[in-house]
Amino acid sequence: MSEQIPLLGYADRLSGRPGDSIAFKVSSYLPEDYEARLVRVISADPNPDGPGMIEEEAAAPFAVRYPSRPQPFYPGSYVRIDHSLTLAGAPALEAVIWPTLINGRDQVVMAAGDMALMVLADGSLGGTLGQHRFSTGVPLKIRHWYRVRFSYDPAAKQVVLVQRVTGPGGDFGEEIKRAAGVHIEPGGAAVVSIAARLEDGRACDFFNGKIEAPTIYAGQEIAARWDFSEEISATVARDVGPAGLHGEIVNLPARGMTGARWDGSEQCWRHAPGHYAAIHFHEDDIYDFGWETDFSYTIPEDLPSGVYAMRLRCGQHEDAIPFFVCPPRGRPSASLCVLISTFTYAVYGNHARPDFSAEWKDEFARWGAYPHNPAEHQEYGLSTYNYHSDGSGICHASHRRPLFNLRPGYVTFGYGPGSRHRHFQADSHLWAWLHRKGYAYDIVTDQELHDDGADAIRGYKALVTGSHPEYHTAETLDALQGYRDTGGKLAYLGGNGFYWRVALHCNEPGAIEIRRAEAGIRAWAAEPGEYYNAFDGAYGGLWRRNGRPPQALAGVGFSAQGQFEGSYYRRKVAADDPEVGWIFSNVDDEIIGDFGLSGGGAAGFELDRADPRLGTPDNVYVLASSEGHGESFVLVPEEVLTHITVWPDEPKEDLLRADMVYFELPGGGAVFSTGSITFCGSLPWNDFDNNVSTLLGNVLDRFLG
Repeated sequence: MSEQIPLLGYADRLSGRPGDSIAFKVSSYLPEDYEARLVRVISADPNPDGPGMIEEEAAAPFAVRYPSRPQPFYPGSYVRIDHSLTLAGAPALEAVIWPTLINGRDQVVMAAGDMALMVLADGSLGGTLGQHRFSTGVPLKIRHWYRVRFSYDPAAKQVVLVQRVTGPGGDFGEEIKRAAGVHIEPGGAAVVSIAARLEDGRACDFFNGKIEAPTIYAGQEIAARWDFSEEISATVARDVGPAGLHGEIVNLPARGMTGARWDGSEQCWRHAPGHYAAIHFHEDDIYDFGWETDFSYTIPEDLPSGVYAMRLRCGQHEDAIPFFVCPPRGRPSASLCVLISTFTYAVYGNHARPDFSAEWKDEFARWGAYPHNPAEHQEYGLSTYNYHSDGSGICHASHRRPLFNLRPGYVTFGYGPGSRHRHFQADSHLWAWLHRKGYAYDIVTDQELHDDGADAIRGYKALVTGSHPEYHTAETLDALQGYRDTGGKLAYLGGNGFYWRVALHCNEPGAIEIRRAEAGIRAWAAEPGEYYNAFDGAYGGLWRRNGRPPQALAGVGFSAQGQFEGSYYRRKVAADDPEVGWIFSNVDDEIIGDFGLSGGGAAGFELDRADPRLGTPDNVYVLASSEGHGESFVLVPEEVLTHITVWPDEPKEDLLRADMVYFELPGGGAVFSTGSITFCGSLPWNDFDNNVSTLLGNVLDRFLG
């Protein structure tokens, strides 16, 4: 584990409305009290060549000191059973397992009092009974299914360990069996846990892999059996045995996972739950740190909607916990709504980049940037763009823990031109522009859009996105489409938007699930048969695979990606065009955005293009298209069919572009889309005086007029 960070915190929610209370949880290893101070975040970019960090004292002052105290956290998923079980007669522990990691440490499959079934440090099946340890002496193969059993017969004074390969057709192959003599007096009430052992109430010796049908026998009778095919969307483990010892599933291991009986005949766990009776546990699963609340802040009625941060300071150490203040429900305070992509922020939360270098930190320090990086503090839990220690992809995200890259001043890249930001910090280029240009605006986040639907954005003349609104639920897409189709003006100012489908947990606030199924630019690929979300039972993966390509909403969709480099757009319509010439009012240049703080240009990194076959409407105007992209740019996988053919049946080089488009809807709505993730980074260039800034001003002035 790396050195403990002295001062760090998080909030129980990322957004709220006046009257809502936000709980702040802080861990401080410092001897002095720390100060908490409320600020409004205007710009989160520490680059001295850009707008710099801009924060204002909040209209409703909040500055209080609190005592420091360290707060620990405990990764690792398991099942905790709060009721004990009496091990009568000849007890036996049995389960079907799919181990995924041999890590040189004991890994408990199931424990009941002094008896435990486990994978030993050397990879062999083992068991413990009191102070005695036993092993088959034969290593298990990772990613293979086994039926394993550990039994004790006190009358015969004998323990038996059994392992056998199993699969959809049942057990097969050689049964490996080891017996040994031992005598221990049967214990009384036994505390039971699955996928870990409990010591002094704390879980340890976590199992990595899938477990199915963990069962405790008393002689030939079942004393308890947990059926993980039941209530897959919940965090309860149902005991279908006579005792009803239902358990709580801790730290959100992956459910809806293929089990030993899965034979490929069904791809959805809802249709054949018996094929999905396994849970995939990990030693590094983490959902909610569970820190105690240090203080709460109730949003005042008169606090303007905006982006805020609770700034913590103790001596030379600082932290800042962002949150987003929305207007009162149904009472917009401005004509313009800014949609904050908190689902995307959380899904990328604590992304440890594989190319991170400690040398980057020297320049970050000169900028006064946020000093901590998830690549150096992986113990705080990683993002869904990383892997678990067993090599499986992380499919759950949560903001109920400190997220380093959701901090003012955090820098994503250590190379390339400009500010090198993504997400929260890159979106602040838009907020800073709005402030400089005098546009009044309200904030609404993905959460309000998901919870309230179109009502969350009803009454706004225009809605703008940030640079990367990538992750969406069906509810958020429905809300945006309903807003657009009933007269709303939508400005999509990013790239790679509306791309992945995610699900929210029904009773674990802040938990988000992503299944990286079938194609798409993916950090990892879901296992066959595991493409359906456990949280809601819907088919996961790309929205394009779900029949809702981004072009159908915004006119453009993800087409190509390269290094964090920006190019420019070449204009395609004249200023005197009777329909769309107004967009280029006071913009005489043919080349748009050959500058910027994000990659050096307004069109870069991740590019979206128009395609009528994917839903771009017939009445679309392609205002400009990018060109001049570097050799690193490639088509996204869903566009590629073979080594010589692509899905759009056009030359590959023609598809490596961003399209800036505009179209109108029959109900009076309109859409303006930039098709580039680096567009907003050009807004602050030259002290906010440039052709990208002018162009966006023209669009918003028309939308708000």
